Order: sequence, then structure tokens, then C-alpha cells
Amino acid sequence: MSIPQSGGGPIEHHSQLAEYLASGCKPKQDWRIGTEHEKFGYCKDTLAPIPYEGPRSVLAVLKGLRDAHGWSPVEEAGKLIGLVKDGANVSLEPGGQLELSGAALETIHETCDEVNQHLREVKDVADKVGVGFIGLGAAPVWTHDEMPLMPKGRYRLMDSYMQSVGTSGQTMMRRTCTVQVNLDFASEPDMVKKLRVAIALQPVATALFANSPFFEGKPNGHKSWRARVWRHLDPARTGMLPFVFEDGFGFERYAEYALDVPMYFVYRDGKYIDALGMSFRDFMAGRLPALPGETPTLSDWADHLTTAFPEARIKKYMEMRGADGGPWRRLCALPAFWVGLMYDQSALDSAWDIVKGWDAETREALRVGASVEGLQAQAGKIDMHDLAREVLALSEAGLKARARAGAGGLVPDETHFLNALKESIDSGKTPADELLAHYHGDWNGDLSRIYVEYSY
Repeated sequence: MSIPQSGGGPIEHHSQLAEYLASGCKPKQDWRIGTEHEKFGYCKDTLAPIPYEGPRSVLAVLKGLRDAHGWSPVEEAGKLIGLVKDGANVSLEPGGQLELSGAALETIHETCDEVNQHLREVKDVADKVGVGFIGLGAAPVWTHDEMPLMPKGRYRLMDSYMQSVGTSGQTMMRRTCTVQVNLDFASEPDMVKKLRVAIALQPVATALFANSPFFEGKPNGHKSWRARVWRHLDPARTGMLPFVFEDGFGFERYAEYALDVPMYFVYRDGKYIDALGMSFRDFMAGRLPALPGETPTLSDWADHLTTAFPEARIKKYMEMRGADGGPWRRLCALPAFWVGLMYDQSALDSAWDIVKGWDAETREALRVGASVEGLQAQAGKIDMHDLAREVLALSEAGLKARARAGAGGLVPDETHFLNALKESIDSGKTPADELLAHYHGDWNGDLSRIYVEYSY
């Protein structure tokens, strides 16, 4: 989850809300790739989740990264809660999950190098303090009561509120992990097409990256329990955003949507002020009960935009949010998948041709099906496996057309980062299917094996 944003000064006109989003438009030569991923930490001897403080803890890992690998500290109320270096940041999710929010880079080669360097640094520090890290979409064994809540003001506010608006908010906060990619757009029409394709095809990413078939020590009946959790969180701020596909959609309509997403907080002088469930519209009019007479800044608007959690969302860029956290190779495959579709016009146009005839019910059926059945999902006449094969071929073609070389020119393009996904298409098996096969086979139902065999 996001750190406090720096959006700008006072909002004096309603038009500034959409203008803020539109200010992210960039010419194609300036498009970049930002990859984010989360991972669970655990104590190697007990397999229990790591607490915030102690010899084997989140804090010990953060301090190790700071002291041994040149990261600069980020503090809140005197607590070390993050790190920054070279345009990237390391932050804490509510349950102690460690997140890398990568720098804005030009190629998948660069973003994968960044991910690999980060994981090497984390392993170096973690090994020294007896901690392990694992990439999964949901905590396979731990209960809610075993998961600590990190000392960040926004998390304390969100924690109690979550249970009043859905059934899975606290589970999402403490016991799920994702990998996502942030991409740019050139103009309002480009944003519109990309967001429509992104939302419609998030279920394909959910299916291909499904990696959370266990919860509280046993199979849960879903290939992506993380996706199921998001489907039961808070309907006011999640979902497939049917209005995105309506005529006339653009920055202004997205701003109107965000205005109606209930607030969590206002950030002032290093503190999070409770604004739970209040209206940003009232804030605009100076009628926010938490700050009577005060009106918002663009920094408040930027913060508020981080509290909307649809399957894909826009700020000054676009975030693809549909995939489970996972093994090393798939942390590079996720940005490759979306860059191939979004950064080549022919691939994007072809992807739009696939999805433009779908109605809201079809898109939602794919979302539910991907969560439950992964690549085996069906939605009417749409077979997820066939759809994923077609979309992955478009992504591969897009990456070939980009022709961004790596390894000093020895690797002609970025297509090899899709190999893990191509293997899933060929076999019909996602990470969730492989995990279930182990559980029912050589693990004999012993989920402790997952830590030894699937940690970074």
C-alpha cells in the first residue's frame, strides 16, 4: 500500500481533479515500467510470521537493508516503516509483508534486474537473522490472530473500518500478496482503451498467476484465494468498474467515481486523521467533519486515489492489480505480459477487438471463474485457457515488435520473460495447480513443505 503522496497545492476548481489524472499523459518515448511485488516473511525455525520488532523481524530486515545495502530510511512517528533508493522504495504491507515498489524503468530487462537485485539483498539480510521470504497470493497456514499489524497510521484506521463494509478486508490487509505493474498512457483516448483492456483482461492475469489455493492450513476451493478475498472486500472501492466501458468515459468520469469512494484518512503533519467513510465531495466544500472549514490539496487527492482498489486503476499512470504474488520468474513475467499488450499499438488494438463485445456480466463471470478455477474457468462460451493462449500470443507479438534488446544486445527482445506463462499454457497448470498436486501427492497434506520448497 502506498506511502503519503505529493500531489500539489490547494484544489481551487473541480476541474483540477481530472487535470491531475491527465497530467500523467506522456509521449511514447517517455513511457516507463514500474513493477511492485509483495512477499511474506517468516521465522525459519518456527515457520511463524515475523513480527515488526525483535531479532527475527521486519525491523531487523529493514535495518539490514539500510546498513548493508545503502537504502535510506523512511520513518513514521519514530518507527522505521520503509526505505528508498534510486527511485525505488521498500515498504510494509499491513501484516508485515515486504513490498518492493520499483523505479520507473525503460525495459523488462531493467525491471527484472531490479527485482533480482532486491531479492538477493533481502535474502542476504534475511539469512543472517533467521528469516525466510516466500511468494504466494495468500498466507497458506497463518490465522488472523497470528498476523501482526504494522505500526502505520493508515493501517490502524483501515483495520477496524474494513469489517464494517465487507467480510474480507482484514484478510486482504494481513494475509494476501500481489505482483503488479504500473504503466503509462499518451492521451485520454489512449488511457481509455488501455484501461478497458486492462480491466477486461485482469481475469486472464488472475488465472495465469493463480497461486493461493491454501488458507489456514488446507485447500480453500479456489485457485486464487487472494482474488476471492478482493471480491468480498468493499464494493464501494473494488470491482470491474462497468462505467469504464460506457460512452464518454474519460478522466472526468474516473474523477467522479473516485469522489464517491469513501475516504479513509487525511494526512497532516506526519499524522493520519480519521476520515473513515466521509465524502471527498464534502471535503471539497469545506464540510469534512474531521477538518471543519478546511479544503483539500492535490496531495490529499493523490492520497485518496490510492484508496480505490478496482482490478485496474489510474492515478498519473495505470496499475494492473489482478495477479497473485508468486515465484521469482513470475515477478518478471507479469510486467512482460502487460507491456506486450499495452505498449505496442497493434497488440493493444487486437486485445480490444477481443474484449469490446463483452458485457459487464461476462467480465464479472470471468473474474469469478478465474478466482475459483484458474485456467479451467468458463464464462458462457469463453474458455479461459483458450483466451489466455490468444492473449499471451498477442503479448509476445507486442514484445517482439518493441524489440528492446538486453544483455548488451545479446538478447534481441523481452519475449523470454513470458516463458513461465507459456509453460502454463502448454501444460494447463498454474502455480496453484502445481501446489495442489504436491499437497495431495508427495507432501501428503503437510503444508510446512511449502516453505522449504517455494521460498526465495
